[in-house]
Amino acid sequence: MATASRAITLASNTMTASCFLPKTPFVLKQRALGFSGGRRLSKRLLFTCNAIYKPQVQIKEEGQPETLDYRVFFLNDSSKKISPWHDIPLQLGNGVFNFIVEIPKESSAKMEIATDEPYTPIKQDTKKGKLRYYPYNINWNYGLLPQTWEDPSFANSEVEGAFGDNDPVDVVEIGDKRRNIGEVLKVKPLAALAMIDEGELDWKIVAISLDDPKSSLVNDVDDVDKHFPGTLTAIRDWFRDYKIPDGKPANKFGLGNKAANKDYALKIITETNESWAKLVKRTIPAGELSLF
Repeated sequence: MATASRAITLASNTMTASCFLPKTPFVLKQRALGFSGGRRLSKRLLFTCNAIYKPQVQIKEEGQPETLDYRVFFLNDSSKKISPWHDIPLQLGNGVFNFIVEIPKESSAKMEIATDEPYTPIKQDTKKGKLRYYPYNINWNYGLLPQTWEDPSFANSEVEGAFGDNDPVDVVEIGDKRRNIGEVLKVKPLAALAMIDEGELDWKIVAISLDDPKSSLVNDVDDVDKHFPGTLTAIRDWFRDYKIPDGKPANKFGLGNKAANKDYALKIITETNESWAKLVKRTIPAGELSLF
């Protein structure tokens, strides 16, 4: 099996705890969500594990791309495997979060975190033993927020009572640059779309990388409309329609079919981070999900 590895730097400029999941219990540490415009966004807290922050992350590719055995593993600076879902910290402070790229913009291979495999590597999704591809390229960088989880036992009363899809929260990064699989970016959330996929709630957080030239211009949903005109509609329509060529119905969206603002996006991140904390504490059954 051919393998390759390359190093990337985990985007952070602050000391942040990361979460390594041993078989023994651990204690969760609380961190405040932060403030916006002089007021507290929420009394609810983000959670992260009390562990040593690892500033350097490597990725190691095993197998060949676009094959069933292809995996992208994440390694710490001791070359030990870690989980990008559980071990990379969610928050970096001041409203900035880590975002892990699964699918680079202008590509169609449906890559995703393997939530049921040890160390949750990135792999290409399959259906009936065949690799999955979108019917056309996705136009933005796409991936996940680590240390989040959409609880399938929780019915969201604000979104038609839909239950979580049992995955980390998805991110659509609207910056100009095409990123790489496994790249970890600092992003700031700007909006949220409540997609309902076959009855399951599948949040899409719209965000932008801090190193994008337009990052300083956009801080909320209205700024996206101003500086990226048509983008929110294009994202919604893309995710609404991408299953239609396969003969499936269009996906739906809650919240009036509109993008919610930054404060709402931060609320979703907080809630799903709390759900993840319960999951890794094993106060919620994990089922087939890997917790390391």
